[in-house]
Amino acid sequence: MKRLLTTAAALAAAASGAHAGGVERSSQSVAILFEEGRYAELSFGHFSPDVSGSVGGGLATSGDMAPSYTSWSLGYKMDVGDKMDFALIVDQPIGANIDYPAGTFYPLTGSTAELTSTALTALMRYQMAGNVSVYGGLRYETVKGDVALTGGYTLTTNNDRELGYVVGVAWEKPEIAARVALTYNSAITHSLEAVEASPFGLVETTFDTEVPQSVNLEFQTGIAADTLLFGSIRWVDWSVFEIAPPVYLSAGFGPLVAYPKDRITYNLGIGRRFNDTWSGAFLLGYEPSDGELTGNLGPTDGFSSIGLAATYAVDGVKITGGVRYVDIGDATTNIVGGSFTDNSGVGFGVKVGYNF
Repeated sequence: MKRLLTTAAALAAAASGAHAGGVERSSQSVAILFEEGRYAELSFGHFSPDVSGSVGGGLATSGDMAPSYTSWSLGYKMDVGDKMDFALIVDQPIGANIDYPAGTFYPLTGSTAELTSTALTALMRYQMAGNVSVYGGLRYETVKGDVALTGGYTLTTNNDRELGYVVGVAWEKPEIAARVALTYNSAITHSLEAVEASPFGLVETTFDTEVPQSVNLEFQTGIAADTLLFGSIRWVDWSVFEIAPPVYLSAGFGPLVAYPKDRITYNLGIGRRFNDTWSGAFLLGYEPSDGELTGNLGPTDGFSSIGLAATYAVDGVKITGGVRYVDIGDATTNIVGGSFTDNSGVGFGVKVGYNF
């Protein structure tokens, strides 16, 4: 059962490229804090979406404007005495890749955008009486963006670096493999230095972008011999997130990227240990649509997903492979009235963990 305890987190990492609200690429899980002894892990995820839309009732189609992308994360955990644990996590919390194929009659033909980030999170956990523990730490995050739109507008920002924090509390009951962890991730405001170019010239500008606060509830419990029920509920304050460079904003188009409402993402799964070396998991995911207009640089609205994973464990090494199919929610865009329907994506991934 001990080996099975990591299956839930492993599946999430193995399909880490799966679609989620806003520009999310990482669920910011703290599961690594609960590994036994000294532990290290490395994860790679690849997500291949197929997102296309049209205007004028299908008179002009966009083509697939969402390229495939790969994400990665690594982590290290160690005990610090009998009551404390330390973990270090490197991941990519947010990101976006947009590429409208050139040569179509869609209004944004040839437009591209890329948002990249890296975060280093250091966490300490203290185990108190009654199977309760508290944890917290700092997150050091970098963000950079590049945009090139049809019509001659471009944006390039610096790689801005800022600090945030993490706090949380957990309860465990080891005899039934139960654990509940509630984690708060603070907002991080980036003051971006940018170069904006348009047909009217080139301007150096500055603007703020807030990577939003979030709350994670992660849980698991044994429900039968060698069988684990697990899941998570994640709220992200996406309504505060926007990319609004001054020159673009002054043209009357509104922000480049903005989300009208916050998002709540649900995951629920069952893990099963088959023998001493093999275990597997089945996972469902859901993020409700809000029915609001979306920007053309993120024309999706909610999702449903289904995933499978298998873990092989031997001599302290755990190797997990996973796949996840995502039914991407339909969306209507706010600039050209584009209609994006019947879209989907497939995520693949692998995670290697080692206890030593």
